[in-house]
Amino acid sequence: MDADEPEILVTNDDGIDAPGIRALADGLDAVGNVTVVAPADNQSATGRAMSQEVAVHDHDLGYAVEGTPADCVVAGLEALGPYPDLVVSGVNEGGNLGMYVLGRSGTVSAAVEAAFFGVPAIAVSMYMREEQFGEPTAVADYEHAVDATTHLAHDAVTDGIFDTADYLNVNAPHPDADATGDMVVTRPSHAYDMTAAQTGDTVTLYDRLWEAMAAGDIHDPDGTDRRAVLDGHVSVSPLTAPHSTEHHDALDGIATEF
Repeated sequence: MDADEPEILVTNDDGIDAPGIRALADGLDAVGNVTVVAPADNQSATGRAMSQEVAVHDHDLGYAVEGTPADCVVAGLEALGPYPDLVVSGVNEGGNLGMYVLGRSGTVSAAVEAAFFGVPAIAVSMYMREEQFGEPTAVADYEHAVDATTHLAHDAVTDGIFDTADYLNVNAPHPDADATGDMVVTRPSHAYDMTAAQTGDTVTLYDRLWEAMAAGDIHDPDGTDRRAVLDGHVSVSPLTAPHSTEHHDALDGIATEF
């Protein structure tokens, strides 16, 4: 360890045995002192779900926590490791794209949890085409995502990026995609297309946007995260975590009449 290097807490939502977190921890080792605190098993799509008590086990990467990504961030910051200068969550197997995904994703939620502590954070995911899901991934598959994240981790904290952004949501293309090598600053797409269908006693939920991406048929404009990734770029969205409020005359009137 080098005392002059930044302390980096690494977590994910795919579980500590996922190849994406090993690739990320290995890559960030060149940037700072890495401590891994990650879920013992897959916690995808858990959002910011929080436990009151979690079991912790030693793992060759660091600490395996029987809990959620948000649990891991709190445990890592407050109990298990040196207090970090940066929290990095990922690399998620699959993209985390669009405004509607931000609250669902365990990967992104770990970064949001860190932001509420006032710690800069990066959430990083690798977009995969529909036919690639179900196929096992290897550490080498995460090359684009890791290269982008190490670049950001090396410069973002000292360059003042987090003076205006609480966390970065990074989405990189799969190495089999037609990646351009470009990194572009984006905003989360507002597109939303969820449907549901009932068959007997079962209701099946469909996210039609993934189907549109698979067909290359999306209407997201330039500057959005989904458009950038589908075009082969690394997307970086600078985001804030606290919920904002605005003055609302009509609501003031209703409250006064109560």
